Amino acid sequence: MKLQHNLGESELFSDESLANIVESIDPKHIDITTMGEDVSTWGHVDRAGQPGASVLEAVRGGRVWINLQAIEQVDPRFKDLLDQMYGELEGTLPDFKTFKRKLGMLISSPTARVFYHFDVPGQALWQIRGRKRIWIYPPTEPFLPSTEVENVVRSLAMEDLSYEPWYDDYAEVYDLEPGQMLHWALNGPHRVSNLDGFSVSLTTEHWTSEIRRSYAMHYGNGILRNAAHLNPKSRSLDGPMFWAKVGLTAAWRKSGMDAKQGYQRKLTYKIDPSAPLGVVPLDESEQKQAARLGG
Repeated sequence: MKLQHNLGESELFSDESLANIVESIDPKHIDITTMGEDVSTWGHVDRAGQPGASVLEAVRGGRVWINLQAIEQVDPRFKDLLDQMYGELEGTLPDFKTFKRKLGMLISSPTARVFYHFDVPGQALWQIRGRKRIWIYPPTEPFLPSTEVENVVRSLAMEDLSYEPWYDDYAEVYDLEPGQMLHWALNGPHRVSNLDGFSVSLTTEHWTSEIRRSYAMHYGNGILRNAAHLNPKSRSLDGPMFWAKVGLTAAWRKSGMDAKQGYQRKLTYKIDPSAPLGVVPLDESEQKQAARLGG
């Protein structure tokens, strides 16, 4: 679904506002990455105490992608914006009822890319500045392997998925201009390339009762596959087997077993506006210090 919006008229997306957000957001809610020509050169970046304006300078001249998460918690104006966005959508679609809404912001270089991945909750991408091309793939095997989805749902891995070039033959491709929004099927795998210009986008995510059921199903299947060494095939969101998985998921999480799992980002670069890609590698001591400080 592709819609129009007028978010770009707001001062919330000026350079000054963007720099303030980068500086004030909790380090746990900012993920800065850089990328090469393939997924093996993907790396997480430490802000290294750089002011927001310097970080934006590195983005403009380098190959940097900044993911600012839960920005509705940083500035109440973003909370008002998030409520307004979903208020309009739910007002137009009476059967669309959401909860656990979040608002993120992507700030990225003209040459930046995001590799093949998927999102667990419902999502939409709202383009503010710059242009993007997005490839969206069917949310089915082999494009969306069940085992990889289960690992992401259980926080055993990031959202990256295995990718083959021939997948592109089955993708729907969209070019997003400023003032356009795109929403696609739940868990739909996708990848993104910026086309030109300094890019600013918003991401919205939400949950519905159906999405929550899908989460419980994948979580339960993951427990059965990894802990019980079974091979669950059902992806039904109703019936006795589904509700057994709901109970299993609840019991597993309540037991604290999931607290022993998880995937953590490792910072291997730091922001440097003077570098060709806007980042330079961290040495071993800098990596340890960045890990202690939480990025």
